[in-house]
Amino acid sequence: MSSPIIDTPPKSHEVRVESNVAGSGEDHVVANEIVLILDAGSQYSKVIDRRVRELCVASEIHPFDTKLAPLLARGNVRAIIISGGPESVYSAKAPAYDPFLFDPSLGVPVLGICYGMQLMTHLLGGKVEKKDHREDGVHNIHIKGNSELFYGLEKSERVLLTHGDSVTQVAPGFTEICLSEGGVIAGVENVASGMYGLQFHPEVDLTENGKSILKNFLLRIAKCKADYTLDDREHQAIKYIRETVGDGKVLVLVSGGVDSTVCAALIAKAIGPERVIALHIDNGFMRHEESARVEQALKVLGLRLIVVDASQTFYNSTTTIKGVVTEQLKITVHPEEKRKIIGDTFMKVADDEVRKLGLNPNEVYLAQGTLRPDLIESSSKTVSGVADVIKTHHNDTELVRLLRETGRVVEPLRDYHKDEVRELGKNLGLSEDLVWRQPFPGPGLAIRILCSDKPYVDAQFDTTREVLSYIVTGNAADTLDQATRGKIDAQLRDMSCYEKVRAISGITPLLLPVQTVGVQGDGRTYSYLVGLTQQTPNWTELFQLAKIIPKLCHNVNRVVYVFGEPVANPVIRSITTTRLQPDTISQLQIADAIANEILQKYKLIRTLSQVPIILFPIDFDTENSGKRSIAIRTFITNDFMTGVPAVPNQQIPEECLREMVDAILAKTPNISRVVFDLTSKPPGTTEWE
Repeated sequence: MSSPIIDTPPKSHEVRVESNVAGSGEDHVVANEIVLILDAGSQYSKVIDRRVRELCVASEIHPFDTKLAPLLARGNVRAIIISGGPESVYSAKAPAYDPFLFDPSLGVPVLGICYGMQLMTHLLGGKVEKKDHREDGVHNIHIKGNSELFYGLEKSERVLLTHGDSVTQVAPGFTEICLSEGGVIAGVENVASGMYGLQFHPEVDLTENGKSILKNFLLRIAKCKADYTLDDREHQAIKYIRETVGDGKVLVLVSGGVDSTVCAALIAKAIGPERVIALHIDNGFMRHEESARVEQALKVLGLRLIVVDASQTFYNSTTTIKGVVTEQLKITVHPEEKRKIIGDTFMKVADDEVRKLGLNPNEVYLAQGTLRPDLIESSSKTVSGVADVIKTHHNDTELVRLLRETGRVVEPLRDYHKDEVRELGKNLGLSEDLVWRQPFPGPGLAIRILCSDKPYVDAQFDTTREVLSYIVTGNAADTLDQATRGKIDAQLRDMSCYEKVRAISGITPLLLPVQTVGVQGDGRTYSYLVGLTQQTPNWTELFQLAKIIPKLCHNVNRVVYVFGEPVANPVIRSITTTRLQPDTISQLQIADAIANEILQKYKLIRTLSQVPIILFPIDFDTENSGKRSIAIRTFITNDFMTGVPAVPNQQIPEECLREMVDAILAKTPNISRVVFDLTSKPPGTTEWE
């Protein structure tokens, strides 16, 4: 890859290989019973849908304000599930709903999740209030009584909670069925009316027995027959491709990752490789030798492959957002603008290549490997018009949405999650090595470089730093009043961790003047990064603090451990100016290649779902030195909607981490420190931008 410096036309070359993809698909028959999922804006609505289908029950996602009577009149609706959402029941922006949802004559059981439980309680006469601290992350709940929802479960279960408002008094006729470890009502039921509510998210992997809870609701309470078997998801996707494309040709954007490669293989199987053109665009932010690997990976598909070096075009590109032209990508620092510029430039380069091939852009379909989480997190109307934007995906920009509206975009994987795509890839005959490649974002390393031209220091910086000091060490400056100290102590006691936290010693918190993207309570956060420095890492204590800090400091969404000697300066207010320049791109390419080589050595590619390596503009040791730091973000997940970091000496050998740190510091120029991301999702997203 050449570093982009000046604006020159993209260069391309073509590769032709023989096809090894064969076969055809068949139509799939939809079952009779249906569960309605009413989407109140949750990032997890599609995960609910997926979990229901895994239990062999058909489901449909509908907007929260959908009129229910026409759907119920079908006679095949067996239950309704209300998703979570980012709003408060008291908010003027709370989503509209059909009042019939809570009518005694509804006739089917209802399960309200998170916001759904709060709304149910609020409308039926209970009380919902905002607590002093959020519950974000994995917690224990204590089960009371013998609710059918918890049939076969233990009295204590690990679940994902992510909420600010809480039910403080159940509605008349309802009973508490579980409490969080902080004593907050985490579940309610009214068996007579068929109304059930859960404050936690049973649909996500982080709730260890969540699938069993949903199974109990569907089979024991709603009496679903579980006769909807998705024996071959491939057949549905092939039918969709053929109906959408007709006799047209398809241009497939391929990055070389799992999603785009499976997408290309599926389309080739559906309409034949002779009608498919694969386009790989090198945007200048690829991993070391990534484009060469892409060519090798795609040989099995037998497609006409065109490789375009458009690095300099991207480097100097702009786009228009809400009528305003952005700065060039090479000087843009805002992460959402970077994603939109890259996404729109992808489409423009693709259109240019179509014209060079002599094809009519209005007759060629554009295909890409967009997954359901991409659409959910970018709040696409394809999934939900009310979900909060967590991040803009390069393959779901406004330009792509306009192409969708004209019917020119083919996205056969948009109902799939990552693990489902891997299974589909195996069914299509792709190699294990290819199917298990770690995800790499379409925008490439551009979104793994935290760009900034000034430190982020808002009015709450000093107060937040003092609060952090008191949380971690029990000490703070005199400017932190006694009332705040008492409130923090009370919150730690509410979380049953006061004694454990106060027993911690030798750890110093560092509030860093940069922001990263996170997700809290179904909404996006753009908040402070916190570093923890300690001579020898006590991973149990570090992970405990990483869990506690974002709950008590709502303007923090990510916590990292800083390798090396304890940082001498506890107050860091400066950054190293960072943009998408050749030196920063080179720094990250070197560090990323080192990390991935060591991951391969330790055979961790399949154990760890993804390991983003991030360059961020902090020098922990010397102000104005021009140095930056590297973050190692290990991530373990099935669906990328929620996940956890790898724990050293459990999912990743500490020896492996030490080898990475030493090699990165030795071989990557101008790096101050290496840090290890301790944050789960939520509150931190997989990527930092």
